[in-house]
Amino acid sequence: MDYILILYYSRNGSTAKMAQQITRGVEEISGIEARLRTVPAISTVCEATEASIPDNGAPYATLDDLRNCAGLLLGSPTRFGNMAAAMKQFIDSSGELWLSGSMIGKPAALFTSASSMHGGQESTLLSMMLPLLHHGMLLLGLPYSESDLLKTRSGGTPYGASHLSGSESDLPLSDEEKRLCQALGRRVAKTARTLQGAS
Repeated sequence: MDYILILYYSRNGSTAKMAQQITRGVEEISGIEARLRTVPAISTVCEATEASIPDNGAPYATLDDLRNCAGLLLGSPTRFGNMAAAMKQFIDSSGELWLSGSMIGKPAALFTSASSMHGGQESTLLSMMLPLLHHGMLLLGLPYSESDLLKTRSGGTPYGASHLSGSESDLPLSDEEKRLCQALGRRVAKTARTLQGAS
């Protein structure tokens, strides 16, 4: 069965919780599966090695997970208004998929979390779009028909789902944030199904 890849990096768990809500949204669409994957942390001091299977959480992504997906939801915590280095390193390793055109025409969307309301959520989502545009993917956001975008006092943007995790990174996802994550998952899954039917 075709699958939507939910690919994320999470250091304190907030982005992982968003990925779980997005997975719920994808799984509401019949005929398509959700595949949850993460990337290993990288060391800022020296080259670190990680076991091929993490101790807990989702398995590590491979380029084949990316190559064979019907759509992609990409998530990272905000790091100075940009994606985390671990996610950037994985995306930077996808040159062979760019050369082959493997990602062209597939739907994609983004999600992020940040500790403060003005911590750079929107610039992070925008920066994550750039490599996906180079891959030729079809970018999807959240339309304002999702009424939670008009009411939220925490996360949520038209550029993708976001979460306000708080200064200690311990705030739970708000109800609005959960619904927006699920809506984003449904939107990518529905779009992938529509595109499959058109080909």
